[in-house]
Amino acid sequence: MRKICVIGVGYVGLVTGTCFSDLGNRVTALDINEERIANLRKGILPIYEPGLEEMVKRNVSAGRLSFTTDYDEALEGAEIAFIAVGTPEGVDGEADLKYVRSAAEKIAQHMKEPVIIVNKSTVPVGTGDWVSDIITSSQSKPVSFSVVSCPEFLREGSAIVDFMNPARIVLGSLDKDAAHKVADLHLSLRAPIVVTDLRTAEMIKYASNAFLATKISFINEIANICEALGADVKEVAAGMGYDPRIGRGFLDAGLGYGGSCFPKDVKALAYMATVQGKHPQLLQAVMEINKYQRKQILIKLREMLGGSLKGKTVGLLGLAFKPNTDDMREAPSVEIARAIMTEGGIVKAYDPVAMEHAAHYAPGVQMGSDAYEVATGADALVLITEWNEFKQLDLSRLKSVMKNPVMVDGRNLYDPAVMKNYGFIYRGMGRGYNGR
Repeated sequence: MRKICVIGVGYVGLVTGTCFSDLGNRVTALDINEERIANLRKGILPIYEPGLEEMVKRNVSAGRLSFTTDYDEALEGAEIAFIAVGTPEGVDGEADLKYVRSAAEKIAQHMKEPVIIVNKSTVPVGTGDWVSDIITSSQSKPVSFSVVSCPEFLREGSAIVDFMNPARIVLGSLDKDAAHKVADLHLSLRAPIVVTDLRTAEMIKYASNAFLATKISFINEIANICEALGADVKEVAAGMGYDPRIGRGFLDAGLGYGGSCFPKDVKALAYMATVQGKHPQLLQAVMEINKYQRKQILIKLREMLGGSLKGKTVGLLGLAFKPNTDDMREAPSVEIARAIMTEGGIVKAYDPVAMEHAAHYAPGVQMGSDAYEVATGADALVLITEWNEFKQLDLSRLKSVMKNPVMVDGRNLYDPAVMKNYGFIYRGMGRGYNGR
């Protein structure tokens, strides 16, 4: 059993600390937010993630997981300290490292014995060296340490599965012994371990997310072309995906990428390139396509509702940026709702778990208790988030309560032929003949 400290109990930190405790380690998770720590001690989590609440309670009860706001308590006896704080987007798209700096300074001021400091947060290339310099300059007396980069690759909604069954573990450090000690911590996960230098490990994270975002923007551009030419993007993606050089993952046309990672990381990588005198043309195009994809919903709604949204009621099915999370960061629903209301429309919405958070991001949206309440009296519905419960809706009932049976399917969740049989005026994303 190893003693581990995790600094930051946001999405990455809480999942990381809880999963390591579930693997048999003793984990102290620290956050400077006193209310958040107090809630966690009561079993109240700051995020929604399937299976996480049960895992937190199980490991707290077993004495393997605890929460604190005290650095001395968190670092006492810790062999490894993970920095898992937020790195919000700065003014020009750069990553804001103020929380990383604060964590590094606090570690330096409170560490009393050697410790391996692991950057788990997504940080710009070169941050590992910067953290090392901060700790060295902030120590009151010299205590040996090493810095390792271990980027996370967790998907919201399946983070526990991703942590316990990783495709790979990436570790970067100038101290190979430290990297191997962190590798030992991950051995029970039986995943390939890539050990490299600090900057390369940091770049692997950005390059990975940028590539996945590129696949999403690519298939969305293909979807728009499919729609113009009468082809079905779902079949196109399926045909492409059989090619092992391409793969089927991230080829689902829709409303584009959102959440806390892809938008921020693509912008940050483009910023780093620009600062170095490079011209990130592809990354700029990826971001432009993603932004344009949200506008497609407004274009379709106007076409289907007589050219204007003024006075029209539009119901949104789903608010979170993806299923199985309550995360509203960069969620397409926010931009779409604001645009509808700007044009004089009324927006109603329902999401299984995200409505409380959504109220902050999209004021003015009327929240419903379920999909049918949102559909009642609506001139149109827009499928925003492909929650499983929306797959099982009673379509006859849904249509019967609507003022106009207009459906824009932003995730291609429904079969166009089935929707037409139920009497809906249906449009998907790039569905060609079937979506006409």
